[in-house]
Amino acid sequence: MIIIDNTVISDDLLEVLFCCDLPQCNGSCCIEGDAGAPLTTDEIKIIGDSLELIKPYMESDGVEVVDTDGVYTTDTEGKKVTPLIKGGECAFVLWENGIAGCAIEKAHLAGMIEFQKPISCHLYPVRLLEYDDFTAVNVHRWHICADAFQKGKAEGIPLHRFLKTALIRRFGIEWFNDLEKEYYSKNALR
Repeated sequence: MIIIDNTVISDDLLEVLFCCDLPQCNGSCCIEGDAGAPLTTDEIKIIGDSLELIKPYMESDGVEVVDTDGVYTTDTEGKKVTPLIKGGECAFVLWENGIAGCAIEKAHLAGMIEFQKPISCHLYPVRLLEYDDFTAVNVHRWHICADAFQKGKAEGIPLHRFLKTALIRRFGIEWFNDLEKEYYSKNALR
C-alpha cells in the first residue's frame, strides 16, 4: 500500500501492466455490468447542462432513456450512476465500427463541450472509494479486460502510466509525480 496526500493506493497500480485493446474487447466496459458508470454530483450537473450538445452523438435508445429517466440513476448501493439501456449498455454509448465508445467524449473531442467524460470511466480499471478522511485507489480486475492486461504485459506499459492523463486530471501533477517516485523506488529494489 502506498500513501500520497489523502489517498491510499493499492500496490497493484504500480505493479500491473495494462493497455486497452479495443479491437479485442469492443469497449465492453461500456456495455457490460450490473450498473452504469459512477458519477459525482458535479458531473451530473455538467452532463445535464450539456445534454443537448451530447445528444447528437448518442444512439437513439440512449436519448430515449435520458429523456425519460434523466442523466443518472442510482445503483443497488444508492450511488449515482449513468442510466442503462434496458439494463444493458450505458445510455451514453456510441457505436463506431462495432466498438462501444462514449458520446460524451465524442462531443468533447468535437469541441462541443469542455467536459471529457466521467472520471470513473477515464480512470478505468482503477476504481476509487471515497471515505471521510481518504480516497482508496484500487485496481478492478474484470474478465472483460483480460486482453488489456495481456497487451500491457506484451508492451511493458505500467497501468499508472497508461492512466497518466486521467490520474493527473483527478489528483494533479504533483500527486502523479509522487506516484512516479514510488514506482522508481519500488523498481530500484528489484
